[in-house]
Amino acid sequence: MNWIYLLIGGLFEVGWSIGLIYTQGFTRLWPTVLTVSGMLASVFFLALAVRDIPLGTAYAIWTGIGAVGAVIAGMILFGESTAGPRMIFIAIIVLGIVGLKMTSGH
Repeated sequence: MNWIYLLIGGLFEVGWSIGLIYTQGFTRLWPTVLTVSGMLASVFFLALAVRDIPLGTAYAIWTGIGAVGAVIAGMILFGESTAGPRMIFIAIIVLGIVGLKMTSGH
């Protein structure tokens, strides 16, 4: 269950990072409320996950999910670059996430 918590936390990480754009520097109330709620939920689920998953592993995977998700969301929602080198480095992050999961012993 802790890995599911970590995945959920990572997905909230993606959500709040996207929400930052819509807050316009935290000047719009409802986007700000949703974004801050996403931040809190993300950390909450990370906290649940680290009850069993080593902190370094959990934190690296949590931020990796957030980073990869934010990059992909940026490409889809905001037309950010999909250049080959960028995709290679995203794949390297994903490889790191998978490698950490596989070697975590949990």
